[in-house]
Amino acid sequence: EIKVDGLRLFTLGVGYDVNTRLLDKLAAENSGTADYIEPKEDLEVKVSNFFTKVNSPVLTDLEMDFGGVQTDLLYPRELTDIFKGTQLTIIGRYTNASDIENAVLKLKGKSGKEIRTFEYKNLDFPFRAEDNNFLPRLWATRRVGWLVEQIRSNGENKELRDEIVDLGTRYGIVTPYTSYLATDGSERRIENLPTNNRQFQNDGLSIGRRNNKADMNAPPPKSVLSTTGQGAVQDSKKAREQQATAEIISEDDEAIRIAGNLKKVGAKTFYLENGVWVDSEFKEEAKLAETKLKFASDEYFDLITKEKDLAQYFALGEQVVVVWKGKIYRIMK
Repeated sequence: EIKVDGLRLFTLGVGYDVNTRLLDKLAAENSGTADYIEPKEDLEVKVSNFFTKVNSPVLTDLEMDFGGVQTDLLYPRELTDIFKGTQLTIIGRYTNASDIENAVLKLKGKSGKEIRTFEYKNLDFPFRAEDNNFLPRLWATRRVGWLVEQIRSNGENKELRDEIVDLGTRYGIVTPYTSYLATDGSERRIENLPTNNRQFQNDGLSIGRRNNKADMNAPPPKSVLSTTGQGAVQDSKKAREQQATAEIISEDDEAIRIAGNLKKVGAKTFYLENGVWVDSEFKEEAKLAETKLKFASDEYFDLITKEKDLAQYFALGEQVVVVWKGKIYRIMK
């Protein structure tokens, strides 16, 4: 047992010869954060910034009341203290069965010895909304970061690994378990990808997808399960970055750009497979009703007129497979 009631514990690891699992766990279970200073970083600047932050708490012991909104899988899982110059962004899902209008959310915390409450009024939570389509990917990024952290702390199991692969595939997120591959047959490298195998080559796999059963059952990257070393430190920092991100991580999009066989349209991710842009939500085994349309036919344009949101997906090309409102739409030449 390493949790101490009422204690704020912040851990700082210097170099690569540190026990990241212990430092991360100490911080996570005692309402603090862990950080690391790599050999290439300026020790004095990093330590100064660290102490400037933790010495200036603005609001502590946070509690969030969501009123009648039924929330699910919020990140961060536990609300962290807010320090001077920082912000706290909560990202999660809500599961209400109908629209919620004029909801009131309340945030309570301590400022010194004073308890303060902040109310956020007149908030709407629609049952379905197409705006802010970047949010699902942000939520998935935080979820992946949290899942990777669970593996690093407690070891790998099939459920955690499979969910990471599924989220990485569906939302186009760089993970230690998904492969990002170029399509021109050449080998390429990209810096700072959180995978042990940073080579990009055309070997039958596609970006973020694993089509080979042997590959699906491959052991996890060593750094995910490592306690010490450069890989362990960088994976810890990456997992923490993903859990706190409030914007799409640029290196993920750089990997996507280089690979060239993945495109993001709205909230959907498409993979280029044998000349066809395939929705990441498409699964043969789902046995959904399917509508086949010839590209640029009268039926094609009639459907776009009726379902205007489909136009952005059909614009990918002459061969597209889209999952939309419980049906499959297959566009063919």
